[in-house]
Amino acid sequence: MSRLIVVSNRVPLPDKNGNPPPGGLAIALHSALQKHNGLWMGWSGKQSAETYIPPLSSQRIGNIEYALTDLTKKDIAEYYNGFANRVLWPTFHCRLDLSEYARSEMSGYYRVNRLFADLLMPLIEPDDIIWVHDYHLIPLAEELRIRGCANRIGFFLHIPWPPADILFAMPVYDVILRGLSSYDLVGFHTRYDLDNFAECLRREGAGELLGNDLCRAYGRVFRCGAFPISIDTAEFERVAGDAANDPLVARTKASLGGSDLVIGVDRLDYSKGITQRIDAFHRFLQMNTMRMGRTTLLQVTPTSRSNVPEYAAMQKAVAELAGRVNGELGTVDWSPVRYINQSLGRQSLAGLYRIAKVGLVTPLRDGMNLVAKEYVAAQRPEDPGVLILSRFAGAARELDSALLVNPYDLDSMASALEVALSMPRDARVERWQAMMEKLRTNDIFHWCQSFLDTLTRD
Repeated sequence: MSRLIVVSNRVPLPDKNGNPPPGGLAIALHSALQKHNGLWMGWSGKQSAETYIPPLSSQRIGNIEYALTDLTKKDIAEYYNGFANRVLWPTFHCRLDLSEYARSEMSGYYRVNRLFADLLMPLIEPDDIIWVHDYHLIPLAEELRIRGCANRIGFFLHIPWPPADILFAMPVYDVILRGLSSYDLVGFHTRYDLDNFAECLRREGAGELLGNDLCRAYGRVFRCGAFPISIDTAEFERVAGDAANDPLVARTKASLGGSDLVIGVDRLDYSKGITQRIDAFHRFLQMNTMRMGRTTLLQVTPTSRSNVPEYAAMQKAVAELAGRVNGELGTVDWSPVRYINQSLGRQSLAGLYRIAKVGLVTPLRDGMNLVAKEYVAAQRPEDPGVLILSRFAGAARELDSALLVNPYDLDSMASALEVALSMPRDARVERWQAMMEKLRTNDIFHWCQSFLDTLTRD
């Protein structure tokens, strides 16, 4: 294959030894870029002077060139904190009540995409393959085409695609929809997302699916497909196996004193259903009083997007809810909910997954949710825990041997917790094996190669 160019909002730089940061996506893209002498371009994460953006800063590490741009304070406010995360993110997660559209922020979103196109065009060679990632950069292909780029360009959406009635409530939905037609391949997590996209085109009278992964819209024919993203399954299995002596895991296990651990791990976001989860755990303890003092929920929730008001309000609400549950049900020597706002290292996290009898992954809506896959991969084959998974997570399309629940139904989640904690070992092993077979077959490297094979196919 020709040289690969990856474009994303942020670029995860390798460490001083050239190793990519932990995380399946960074590792998979790093591997593909190394193989194809690639280029990774994106925002540096730095803020430039108000009116001046310096030239791309470039560095080569191994076979990969990293090209980074700064953004102005206005760009960050309008493009990132504004339109991307206060319009596209809530709309695509079906939270129209939290979507706040402003024309100036839409202008900033397109201004930054034009900047990316202007900076990238001089770097593109005739046979390069370009892979654009996520909702921040939907218009990028259209901007590149305007500048004369004829290369193959693929796009992968890392969040869900909403139903037509939700998308159409966004004032500029037609501009966003049209922008995707400039790609040669548009990838989604699940067939549900692809079907929603096709329905939007049909309802708009703009296009249709033709079969064989082809779509006709806005005068172009391009490919669309479902490419469920995954994790580095083998590596996560190894890390979990090595985590037995992790100090944090050992201290946590000792502090439980034989109590059953239920674990939830989520970035702080209203799409993750964290308050509903804590409420459901509260309901579970009220319904199963014999579990009092014997079951603990550990909710790990690193903060994110603290500059967006909705996230600051949510952090306060979740902390207060955890405090109320502990105040009502806790005792001197037992707290029902352990709630922490910090990131954990991969080994510690894998070890905590491994000692947890239940993985509680209950987003209200999620593109995929890799925590569900990490929890499964971390389990002991001879005595695995049970995954409780929201049916509104993309992972539910693959991990259908989990206990699937409706995160809006607190009673069903509470009942599922008791089923999971009471499940015989043979049943747990059978469910785990079915899910692990899928994770070992469809790992992050399979996802990456499948997308690139489709993009480069004639």
